[in-house]
Amino acid sequence: MAASCARTLTKVGLSFLESPAARRSGAFSYLLGNVGAHGSRRAYGTGGAGFRSKLLSGVRQGGGRVLGCAFLLGGGLGLYQTVKLSVQQHLAEEERKVSEAPGGSLKLTLYQYKTCPFCSKVRAFLDYHGLPYEIVEVNPVMRKEIKWSTYRKVPILMVDGEVQLNDSSVIISSLKTYLVNKKKSMSDILRCYPEMKSVNDRGKEVIEYNNKYWLMLSEGETVAVYPQKEMQKEEMKWRQWADDWLVHLISPNVYRTTNEALASFDYIVREGKFGTFEGFFAKYVGAAAMFVISKRLKSRHNLQDDVREDLYKAVNDWVAAIGKNRKFMGGDQPNLADLSVFGVLRVMEGLQAFDDMMANTKVKYWYRRMESATLNHEGLNAEPYKH
Repeated sequence: MAASCARTLTKVGLSFLESPAARRSGAFSYLLGNVGAHGSRRAYGTGGAGFRSKLLSGVRQGGGRVLGCAFLLGGGLGLYQTVKLSVQQHLAEEERKVSEAPGGSLKLTLYQYKTCPFCSKVRAFLDYHGLPYEIVEVNPVMRKEIKWSTYRKVPILMVDGEVQLNDSSVIISSLKTYLVNKKKSMSDILRCYPEMKSVNDRGKEVIEYNNKYWLMLSEGETVAVYPQKEMQKEEMKWRQWADDWLVHLISPNVYRTTNEALASFDYIVREGKFGTFEGFFAKYVGAAAMFVISKRLKSRHNLQDDVREDLYKAVNDWVAAIGKNRKFMGGDQPNLADLSVFGVLRVMEGLQAFDDMMANTKVKYWYRRMESATLNHEGLNAEPYKH
């Protein structure tokens, strides 16, 4: 209604300005003042019969233009208020959706390295589901931001300042379980993912989590999330594939050559939290070290001489698993495997490895759909917990 009135006022104003009477020269000069040869304008006083008579004469002669300007001004102000109101209503609606969404009441704080693929996985999940969260960027050298934690890796997600979730897959599975079944507290859900310590073949203690690809749901809830039986197994298989294989292709590809290693560390330093000396050291010394380490990783994981070919094959295998009849592995909506694979691949954006992957594989259209889905928080309206 307000917008319609504003448009009407604007049209009326334009019609006055375009009328023959309003176009007569000098019609508005008395109101603006006379412009001299040097562009200066004479200011009139507020008193005296001479001024009043000139003003009235100006109004009579240029009345059309005066009214036109008035209507235009009114129309412009009306449009401004309409747009302002519309923006305020839109922001209020977005805040309402977030607060009413499952999990919208949780206070989430993510401790991360921005360029870490595991952290990127968690952000992809949170963004897709429209869950508000705060980010604490951790200094990768000193890690003082997480000195309070005995778990010294990222990501760490704190829930309501009390419950600590470690490991990207545990974080995602726990939150997804909570979104589907809010009867369980986050503490109760976390107990379903017990921590297991062991020593790897290099003598280093490692922490693993049981059941981390499972959602802790009832039979009915499981059917609602996975209408077809094979959907659950497929999702778990590819989530584990992203952690056990795809993520290990990132470093050898972004550090493949010395130039790519320098570009990668320039990106890491720019996006991460480094001091001046730390940044310089990381960029040049770190790049050289990672170039050497990437060669060892290639050997450890039995990668081809040209690691790009392994990346291309992995990505094309993923696209082939989705098939031609599905937008996502989850069907019309991304599932947890989609979000995990997207999160891992996204950390290469802006680097040569990413450009090569997009140009030489079939992943582009799926990737752009995922980009849109996370950016627009499309999971807010996703079944089976649509509010």
